[in-house]
Amino acid sequence: MQGNIFVISAASGTGKTTLIARLLQHHSDIRVSVSHTTRAPRRGEENGKHYHFVSVPEFERMIEEGQFVEYAKVYGNYYGTSTQSLESLTRQGVDVILEIDTQGAEQIRRLLPQAYSIFIAPPSLATLEQRLRQRAADAPQVIAVRLAEARNEIEQARLFDYLVVNDDLTAAEAALLHIIKSQRCRLENQTPFLNELLGSSDNA
Repeated sequence: MQGNIFVISAASGTGKTTLIARLLQHHSDIRVSVSHTTRAPRRGEENGKHYHFVSVPEFERMIEEGQFVEYAKVYGNYYGTSTQSLESLTRQGVDVILEIDTQGAEQIRRLLPQAYSIFIAPPSLATLEQRLRQRAADAPQVIAVRLAEARNEIEQARLFDYLVVNDDLTAAEAALLHIIKSQRCRLENQTPFLNELLGSSDNA
């Protein structure tokens, strides 16, 4: 059975990356598509594991060659999902998570209508601001920009298939897993098994 594609987006600081990391730790049949980016690695990030870190000229060459299923420029840096990487994972029968922004999610909806989209929301905008400041990964002026964009990003949640509120990590992780597992049981995803089942019955 071919794997499903899940687009997961959120406003910065909502805890999307932490949620996905917990999910991957507990479920080997769920993978994340490693995106390409032109931004510099943050402390602890590894090339090929967290992102494929490339130069701007290299990224733009890949755009010209049509190597991305989606790409966007966010806060001055490029981010993109390789078509080859995505197809390789789904052919293996694993479910693939695309951890991308709302702009990239819109591209995926147009190009891959079979993908399912999930938006991770904070319990409140005040909580989101607190999380961004506690993270201390960005300069104050960058935090101000992210907060200004947060409401616009959250408004895009209306375009997604599912919404998960990250007020409690354990509960939010369970909600994500339920969404992923439910899609595996949809009839169109189980048709190959059903055909094989009926075929084996006819040959018995």
